[in-house]
Amino acid sequence: MRKSQSDKIPILVVDDEENLRHMLQVLLSKQGYQVELATNGEEALRMALGGEYNFILSDIKMPVMDGAQFLTKAIEAGIQSTVIMMSAYGTMDTAIECMKQGAYDYISKPFKNDEILLVLKKAAERERLKSENKRLREDLKLEFSFSDIVSRNSRMHEIFNLVRKVADFKTTVLILGESGTGKELIARALHKHSRRKNAPFVAVNCGAIPHALLESELFGHVRGAFTDASSDKLGLFEQASGGTLFLDEIGEMPLLLQVKLLRVLQDEEIRPVGSSVVKKIDVRVISATAKELEQEVAANRFREDLYFRLNVLGIMLPPLRDRSEDIPLLADHFLSKFGERFGKGGVRLSQDALRTLVGYQWPGNVRELENCIERGLLLCEGDLLDVESLPDNLRGKSNGRAPATGNMPDSLSIKKAEELLERDLIGKALVKTGGNRTHAARLLEISHRSLLYKLKEYEME
Repeated sequence: MRKSQSDKIPILVVDDEENLRHMLQVLLSKQGYQVELATNGEEALRMALGGEYNFILSDIKMPVMDGAQFLTKAIEAGIQSTVIMMSAYGTMDTAIECMKQGAYDYISKPFKNDEILLVLKKAAERERLKSENKRLREDLKLEFSFSDIVSRNSRMHEIFNLVRKVADFKTTVLILGESGTGKELIARALHKHSRRKNAPFVAVNCGAIPHALLESELFGHVRGAFTDASSDKLGLFEQASGGTLFLDEIGEMPLLLQVKLLRVLQDEEIRPVGSSVVKKIDVRVISATAKELEQEVAANRFREDLYFRLNVLGIMLPPLRDRSEDIPLLADHFLSKFGERFGKGGVRLSQDALRTLVGYQWPGNVRELENCIERGLLLCEGDLLDVESLPDNLRGKSNGRAPATGNMPDSLSIKKAEELLERDLIGKALVKTGGNRTHAARLLEISHRSLLYKLKEYEME
């Protein structure tokens, strides 16, 4: 939690009632807060953009810009302060909507001083847990991250070690694996950990370029080599000079061009289309495919000599279904990645959503999981991504496979532990009070309102 130079916690109070502003300023100042005041949402937004506040205590009904509008604008602007709404009679529904939009909590007017202080105390504890969770996430990234790839799977770590060993050698590498397993990431890791890292890394999908144009793309051409060749063109081999050329979907390359590629790999020289002059090249070639090349060779669709020339060092990436222990780690990684992009930092998976992800077969592998998290983050409300935000083919299904809860790693997420603890305590309190929510709220030392919200959030109604 950030503190000012005077060691006081900065808080912004937003309300159009002068008496209430003054009362809160006196109360909060005595409790160690550095209090600043705003009379409406527009003024508060300017102040929040110009300074940093740990907390913003905002009324809902105000002139110029009300509290709900202020909250929306603050979130859009990326303001990270914890916002607590103050709702008078008749604005309760708006307060609940504000919580769905990202407000931490709300307090009903008129309120007791102790209620304000209790909510702020809980919000401060939440911020502490968020900070600790962020630190733990960073520690996990350091422990399980390799060149933008995250994994705790033993086979993947063997591959990481292999990449480190061979990165500096010019030996050709063939990366095999199903679509979406991260073949290009491994290729980039080989480049990044080599002496060639400051030279170009050039990637081309051999299946995405028409066969008639692929030779020109790879080797270049001279002016007049064919119709529309109005000038000389540098091929990808020359563009990757001194660096790495990644030939993705190499299994889609036509047989005629396979012959020419084999010659280039053997002689380390190219001949642009239409030219009589050869050029020496210094390029490390890495290729990849989702096809079974041995079967392609047997079917005479891929040259055997080129296969052996490319496969000096082969790397087989496991599918995501064989590394289910990575799913929570990858999901958390993508939540952070897209959370920053969409301004939705701090969103976490519900336990039901996590079980669903772990129990799914992932035919599209890591790429499918990434798309799933991106979609879920866009659709979810608040800071909990639940099953309802997952794609239809995942929701309530596991492709005939029971959720692999036994394979789930022990989570280091404080947020998930906090949620499980809250669920457990709420359940025990309801049992002890015979389902009386008012009495249960007293045992839990939270407001009746907060208990109702948590029951809905955790689907315990």
